[in-house]
Amino acid sequence: MKRIRLLLLIALLVSVVCLPIVYVHYKIKNEASREDFFFGVSFGLNTSGEAKLLIDKVKGYTNLFVINSWEISTNETALNEVCEYAVNAKMHFIVFFDFISHVAYPWHLTWLDTARERWGSNFLGVYLYDEPGGRQIDEGQWDEGEWLRRLFANVSGYREAANRFVTSIPSTWSIQDLKNRSVPVFTSDYALYWFDYLAGYDCMLVELGWNHSRTQHIALCRGAANIQDKEWGAIIVWTYENPPYLGDGIEILQDMITAYRAGAKYVIVFNYPKIEGNDYGILEEEHFTAMKTFWDITRSPKKGSLEKVEGEVAFVLPKDYGWGMRQPDDRIWIPKWGPDDLSPLIWGNMNKLIKKFDLKLDIVYDDPQFSFEAKYSEIYFWNDKFN
Repeated sequence: MKRIRLLLLIALLVSVVCLPIVYVHYKIKNEASREDFFFGVSFGLNTSGEAKLLIDKVKGYTNLFVINSWEISTNETALNEVCEYAVNAKMHFIVFFDFISHVAYPWHLTWLDTARERWGSNFLGVYLYDEPGGRQIDEGQWDEGEWLRRLFANVSGYREAANRFVTSIPSTWSIQDLKNRSVPVFTSDYALYWFDYLAGYDCMLVELGWNHSRTQHIALCRGAANIQDKEWGAIIVWTYENPPYLGDGIEILQDMITAYRAGAKYVIVFNYPKIEGNDYGILEEEHFTAMKTFWDITRSPKKGSLEKVEGEVAFVLPKDYGWGMRQPDDRIWIPKWGPDDLSPLIWGNMNKLIKKFDLKLDIVYDDPQFSFEAKYSEIYFWNDKFN
C-alpha cells in the first residue's frame, strides 16, 4: 500500500511540475550560478548519529545542512563530528547557537576562530537565536528576561519601540562576536524582517507555513533584503500544530518552487520534532521525494528552468510601523498595540497590490537612511489611493 501511495505521489509531482516546464518557455532574469543557491534540510534532533542518518538520506539532492540542535551546538565534540560528516558528504552547513557564551561555553569563540580555517567555504555562518521579530510581536519582548520586559513595558510609541528592538538585540546577544570574525549571521522569522536586518542579521529566512500568505511574507522579507543590501532565503515550516506538522509533499514542493522563483538564495525544509517511529524526524518519504524533485528541476537544464521573478514594484509602509501583518487585527510591536487607524487602509492597499503584481511586489519602509526610488519601476505608498 505504501509503495502504491509513493508511486501515485511521484506521478502527481511529475504532472504538477514537469508539464508546465515542457510547454512553457521561461525567461531567466539575472540567473545566479548553481553555486550561489543552497538547498537543504534542518536537523533538530539530539545525537550525532541521528544527524549522520539524515545526511546520508539527503546528500544526493541537497547541498546544505542546518545543524539546528541545542544538544549538538552545546557539545563541541558532537558538533565537530557532524560538521566533518557534512563536509565529507560535499555539503555546506550552518550552525545554530541560541547564544554565544563567554562563560557557559567558552569554546564557542575558539570554535568560531578556527571554523573557516578547518572547513573553508563549506561553513556558511551561524544561525543565531530564533524568530526575534515574531516573538516581539506575540510576546511583547523578543526574548525572555525581566529587563526586556521592563524595556518594552513602558515604551511610548512606534519610533521608540523600533529603536529599542534594533539596539537591544546586538547589545544583548552575540552578533558582534560574529561580526568581529566576519561570520554571516542567519535566523528565521515570521514578522519584522526589516527590523531584524537593522538589528544586525545578514540573512533572514522567511518562514513559509501555517496559513500565512507566501506572497506577502516573501514581499516583506525580500523587500527588506533588497533595500538594505542583505541576503534572504526561505524555510518551509509547520502547517499544523500537531503531527504530521508539515504539509504533504506537493504542498512543500510548491513552497520551494515559489521561494526559488522569487530569488531566495537559501531554501530549507524545517525538520523538528521527531515523530514516533520516524528516524528522520518529521520528514516522510513523500517529503524526500518532493525535495529530490525540486533539486532535479533546479539543477538539470534538460528539464527547463523556472521563471525568476524580481521585485519590480514597491509598497512603502510608514517608518517604524512594526505591524505583524499576518491578519487585519495583528499586533503592532507589542500585544497591547494594534491594529490602529492606519491598519485597514494599509491592509486593503497591500492586498490590492498583491493581487495585481503577485511575486513582483516588494514591501519596504519609508526610512530616510535607505533609498528605494531607483530600485523599482513603480512605487506605491501606504496612503495612496488606487484601484
